[in-house]
Amino acid sequence: MNDSQYNLIAEDLLLAVEEAIEESGVDIDYEGVGGLLTLTFKNSTKIIINKQAPLHEIWIATKFNGHHFAYSDSEEVWIDKRGGDEFWQFLSSAVSIQAETELTLSSE
Repeated sequence: MNDSQYNLIAEDLLLAVEEAIEESGVDIDYEGVGGLLTLTFKNSTKIIINKQAPLHEIWIATKFNGHHFAYSDSEEVWIDKRGGDEFWQFLSSAVSIQAETELTLSSE
């Protein structure tokens, strides 16, 4: 994947996260600026999702830990380099914990 492809795929992912949060109906504030998306929860915790363009990765920092996701061209999904979780699966779990309510987020 070249830099242009990465930037398009990563920006689409960040926009899809914003849309998924908006559609969830849960009170989660979000702000996206320059490849950085911050989710702020009612309990004042945050999840930060950001592009790591030099590495062609997406990083997520939660209340508990950080994870690095690399794009799998063959599967067309972002995969956690540490635990092997798919991006949306991991994000749904992390958001559910920090929002203190069960949520399933997806790009659809």
